[in-house]
Amino acid sequence: MVGFNVRVITCVVHYTIDPRQIEAFERFAREWIRLVGAHGGVHHGYFLPAEGASDKAEALFSFPSLAAYEQYRSRFGTDPEFLAADRIRDESGCVLRYERTFMRPLLPD
Repeated sequence: MVGFNVRVITCVVHYTIDPRQIEAFERFAREWIRLVGAHGGVHHGYFLPAEGASDKAEALFSFPSLAAYEQYRSRFGTDPEFLAADRIRDESGCVLRYERTFMRPLLPD
């Protein structure tokens, strides 16, 4: 992770999605990839079903610190772009559940 120090925080989001709404989920995902990048983070991508369970998806994105992540999170519920991205999810029903986990890297010496 070029440009990040060892205090980087990575958010891993585990989604249960409606497989019938995969196109809506992809629109939702593209918007969040853009928004994370525009607000100081690095999005590592969304990982969508290919084989096996068709209702699971993952996302990983990092911020250089917990403080930087919290600044990004402060925009939720107020920023028009964030609200518009969430509307894709809410109106389509593409996300049934999600769970966030925060991780820190163990990098090679």
